[in-house]
Parts: sequence; C-alpha cells; structure tokens
Amino acid sequence: MAIKKSDLYSKLWASCDELRGGMDASQYKDYVLVLLFIKYVSDKYANEAYAPITVPTGSSFKDMIALKGKADIGDQINKKIIAPLAEANKLSDMPDFNDANKLGSGKEMVDRLTNLIAIFEDKDLDFSKNRADGDDILGDAYEYLMRHFATESGKSKGQFYTPAEVSRIMAQILGIRDAETSSATTVYDPTCGSGSLLLKVADTARTSVSLYGQEKDSATAGLARMNMILHDYPTAEVVQGNTLANPKYKDGDTLKTFDYVVANPPFSDK
Repeated sequence: MAIKKSDLYSKLWASCDELRGGMDASQYKDYVLVLLFIKYVSDKYANEAYAPITVPTGSSFKDMIALKGKADIGDQINKKIIAPLAEANKLSDMPDFNDANKLGSGKEMVDRLTNLIAIFEDKDLDFSKNRADGDDILGDAYEYLMRHFATESGKSKGQFYTPAEVSRIMAQILGIRDAETSSATTVYDPTCGSGSLLLKVADTARTSVSLYGQEKDSATAGLARMNMILHDYPTAEVVQGNTLANPKYKDGDTLKTFDYVVANPPFSDK
C-alpha cells in the first residue's frame, strides 16, 4: 500500500531532525533541502534531453550514494556533485558539504552525511518511473521541511518562510484568481525569502505566470531558486541583493514594473 504524503513528510522530518544533533536548524536546513533538490532533479531530469535542469554525468543522486562511508565524503560531494550541478544550472550559494564547523570532522562528518543520504534513498521517494503522480510530492515535501525548519529556527532566523495560511490569504487579496492571466503575466516579490509566497500566488492564478523575486540573503536566494524548480517553475528568476539599497530589476534608470507585486518583508530589517 502506498504511503500517505502526510506520513511520508512526517517520516522525513523525524529522520532529518534525529540526525541534526546540536547543529543549528537554520544551518542544517541548507543541507537537507539541497539533498532533496538533488534527489528530485536526478529522478526527473537525469538522462533527459532538452530538460530545463541539467544533471551532469557523474553528479546525480545515485553518484552521491556511491560516496557513502568514504573518509573524504564531504570533499567528494563538493567536487563531484555540488560544483558540476551548480555550474551547469547557474546555481550559487550552495552549502559546503565539507564544513567541519557545521557537520563535524572525521567519523562524525562521514556518519552524518552517510545517514543523511540514506534518508533520501527511501523507495517512497523514487519518482523516476511515475512522474505524473510524483511531481508535486517532493515540492510539497520541500515546503513541509521549510516550514518545520522555520519554526525550529526561531523568529529572527525563520523569516525566510511565509506560512502557507498567510500566503493563501495574500494571494486571494491580490485578486489574481479572477484575472485574465497568461505566461506573460508577471508577479514580483521584492523580499521573496524561499519563494513560498510567490508560488502560492502562481498556484492561485488560472494560468502559468512568470515569477520574479529578489532576496537579501544569498543562501535563502539559493533555496528559492531550488523551490521554484521543485514546483515546476524552472524559468522563474530569483536574484540576490538588498531590494532597498540595490534593486536588481530595472529598465534603464527606472524600476521595472510588474503586473502583480506581493511581499511579506522582515519588518525588523533595515
């Protein structure tokens, strides 16, 4: 019998949380979510011609599995998996899988990374054979884990995530559900965090729309790009930078305009 999505997500969180140990949730999330992303793109796009995401030969999740238990697993993940994926897809600010300060050193790092990879080997997370049914599951799992990490990280460090209930209300207020939209319709979030609010607005629209975001924190901007890909918006644009001090979206010397603008900024920020 197939596992329920809610049970799968709970199982994922429990397993990841157990391995966290004393590591700060705001840092640990980067490793967990990147692993989930690699698992997703490997299942969906590896060996597929003209895919929106390139999975270089030797850089898939299966190749990562082969590194389990190796003494230099962190360094090998950086060189063989992370660097090629990031270069091929213009992804930046990926976490350092060889950071002893965060992951421990020696056997501690080897065990932690080996066990973390093992979590995502679960057969219930294999969607390479049944993409139609599985396409939304990993994207939803990403959201589920982000929500829990935001809660665990506390008020100041959890600002990268807008709760689904808040996002849903804001999307309704925006009025995009009843509007005539198309792929040319633009939606912008100047403080996009992990992109959850942008995605909720896109989900509310009648048609596919074009998404744009800017995020001050570089690591969070990276999470947002991955979140877009996981939710089948691989062409969404997310740039890093302080929107107030250095807005990236411009038409010459003036600010670029969008059809819809939505934001849940960190109000304590300056």
